[in-house]
Amino acid sequence: MKKNTFSMLDENGKEIVYDVLFTFENDETGKNYIAYTDNAKDDQGNIQVYASIYDPENPEAKLEAIESEKEWKVIETILETLQEEIKNKKNKDENNEQ
Repeated sequence: MKKNTFSMLDENGKEIVYDVLFTFENDETGKNYIAYTDNAKDDQGNIQVYASIYDPENPEAKLEAIESEKEWKVIETILETLQEEIKNKKNKDENNEQ
């Protein structure tokens, strides 16, 4: 399976490869969003996830910052739902192995 990835330069000019977790268009805002990770972990051991506004019609366009609390809430809800689904699937798979 081919991973959907892209790369960007960090503040030091180093190329960082990111895995795309999901993309979606919000009908309310009319904007497209992308959630992605470089698989780095934070101080608590959680994988860091980022989100931005992007233009699916222009792959060369820069990612834009999400500034609205309402937009962040939508993204957080999707991430929480995905985490719960993954956790439930993992638990189901572990129970099936026993």
